[in-house]
Amino acid sequence: MQLPKPLSSMFKNTLNKSIQYGAEILHNRIPYAHDNPYLDGIFAPQRQEHFSTQLKVEGQIPKELDGALMRIGPNPITVKNPKIYHWFTGDGMIHALRLKEGEAHWYKSQYVGADSVQKKLHRSVIPGKSRGVADPVNTNIINFAGKIWALVEAGAYPIEVNSELESKRHHLFENDDLDLPFTAHPHIDPDTGDIHAVCYDGLTHNKVFYLHIDVQGKLKNHVEIPVKHGPMVHDCAITESQVLILDLNVNFSVQSALKGSLLPYQWNPKHQARIGLLSFGGSAQDIRWYNIDPCFIFHTMNAYDLDTGNVVMDAVVHSKAMVHSIQGPIEDQDLRLERFVFEKGTGKVKRTILSDVKQEFPRINEAYTGRPYRYAYSISFGEFDDPYHVSSNSLLGHDLETTTIESYSFGENWVTGEAIFVEKEGAQAENEGWLMSYVHALDCGPSKVVILDAQHIKDGPIATIYLPVRVPVGFHCNWIDYRELKVI
Repeated sequence: MQLPKPLSSMFKNTLNKSIQYGAEILHNRIPYAHDNPYLDGIFAPQRQEHFSTQLKVEGQIPKELDGALMRIGPNPITVKNPKIYHWFTGDGMIHALRLKEGEAHWYKSQYVGADSVQKKLHRSVIPGKSRGVADPVNTNIINFAGKIWALVEAGAYPIEVNSELESKRHHLFENDDLDLPFTAHPHIDPDTGDIHAVCYDGLTHNKVFYLHIDVQGKLKNHVEIPVKHGPMVHDCAITESQVLILDLNVNFSVQSALKGSLLPYQWNPKHQARIGLLSFGGSAQDIRWYNIDPCFIFHTMNAYDLDTGNVVMDAVVHSKAMVHSIQGPIEDQDLRLERFVFEKGTGKVKRTILSDVKQEFPRINEAYTGRPYRYAYSISFGEFDDPYHVSSNSLLGHDLETTTIESYSFGENWVTGEAIFVEKEGAQAENEGWLMSYVHALDCGPSKVVILDAQHIKDGPIATIYLPVRVPVGFHCNWIDYRELKVI
C-alpha cells in the first residue's frame, strides 16, 4: 500500500521516534565501560570550538588559492556509554583553514547544527526538517550549486553552512517537500555540474535510491532500486553516461543492533555482492547487474566508459569490513587498489590489482570524474589495522599509466588524513596542481595543514600551516573555492 505523502511522513516520524526510544532503553541496559579507542589519542574529541588568526606559516602558500580547506569528522559532545559508541555516529564538526593572496587568514572549528547538536549546545534549532533515525551530519563537505553543504549517509538531509561555518538549514538542496534520503558520497559531473548519488535509508532495507540533481540543485530524476538485506552503500561512481551502484556485503544486522551497536551494520558473507550499471535517465529495470565475490568498498577512485561499451571502475577494495567491532571500521583486514572492467553483454567482470599497498581515501583531479584519467592520490594505512596502535603513514601519488607510485611521509610522529587535489588555474596537465591535507600528531600535539606540488610529491611541502589546536582524525576534506559561492 502506498501511503499519501503527509501520512507517509507522519508514519516515518513516528517510526523514527519509536526506534530511538527502543534503542535508548536497550543502550541503558548495557553495562558502562570506558574502553573505546575512537575516544582516545588522535581520535579523541576536541569539544571546544576554536577560532584563531595567529597562524605560523613555513614556505609559500600559492597566491591564487582563495577559499578554505574544510575537513569534517565526528566530534561527540557527550557519550553516554563509550562501550557502544561508534566512530561513524559522533556529532559533526567542521575544521576550516582560510587562505587568500598567499596568506593564512584564519583557522576555525565549529559544530554542524543538527537538531541534536543544537539542543546539546543550547542553541536555536536551524530551519528545515531533520530526517532519518539519527541526525548528526559528520562525513563530507562539498561546494554544490554555489553553496556549502555538510553531508552524511543513511537518510539524513544535507545541512547548508555559510563561509563562516554557521549552519543555516536542513534541506535536500533546492527541493521542497521531497522525502528522499541522501548520501555522504555524491559525484559531480564536471561537464554539466549535475550531482549523482546512490543513497540508502536506515529505515528501508528493501531498496536504495539513485538521485540525479541538476546544477541548480533541483531533482532531475530518481530511481528506487530493489535490494535485499539492507546494504550499506557508502559510495558510488559515475561515467559520462551512467552510474555504478555498489550492493555489497556490509548489511543491516539485527544481531548487531541487539549488541547495542549505534550503527547496526555488519559483514554478511551470505549476501550476493554485485555492482549495477544504470544509464542516466534509465529505470530500475534497465540496470545491468554484475555478480562479484564478497567484498566491501568504502570509496571508489573513478570510473569511465570504453569505446567497446565496457566500463572501468577503480576502487579501494576491502576483503571484509565491519566484521567484529561495533565501535569502528578499523580491523585486521586486506585492502588493495583494484580495477574492475565490466564487459558489455557478457555479465563478466575482470578484476586486476593496481596496488597491494594498504591504502584508503582515494582522490583524483575531479575535472576527470567519469573520464579516462592517469593520476590518483590516496593515503597508506601502514599499521592502521589496530585503532589502539596507529603508526605514521604516507601520501601516495599513483601514475596509472606507468603503474608507479610516488610517496611522501611526514615523519614518524605524523599521520596525514585525506589529501585532496586542487587544480592550478590554466593547468595544461592532469596533475598540474596542489595536494592539501590535515596532518595529525601521534603525540596529540597541535595539527598542521600541508600543501605539496602534485608533480613533485617527493620534494615534500611547499607550505606548512601550523594550527593552534589538535584536530581529531576524521573523515573527508575538500577545497571550497570562495569565488564559486553565490553568497559569501
